[in-house]
Amino acid sequence: MRRHLYQAGGLFFVGLGIVGAFLPLLPTVPFLLLALFCFARSNPAWEQRLLDHPTYGPPLRQWRERRAIPRRAKKAALIAMAVSVGITAFTAGWPWVLIPFGVMVLSGTWIWTRAE
Repeated sequence: MRRHLYQAGGLFFVGLGIVGAFLPLLPTVPFLLLALFCFARSNPAWEQRLLDHPTYGPPLRQWRERRAIPRRAKKAALIAMAVSVGITAFTAGWPWVLIPFGVMVLSGTWIWTRAE
């Protein structure tokens, strides 16, 4: 039963990753990392397919081996978070802008301090 739940979770996160490849503010690689985690526990062949993917495989392997995030990905993540803070400030205003701002400060600091 657990294996099936992990497999379903992996497929769900791959789906979110695919959507994120087309929507600029939705991340792709973090969802694929979650899918990789799930497939490692349910379907090693699908895990290997993710690791062998020509576009997304290298960042997944870098994270797995060294917990590293490429500088370009760091900048893209921080810019996307800043844009979402700006959109929230424009559409929802004060005090709602504090929520994405707090998320950006916490997660942005964590992202920036990862190895490259």
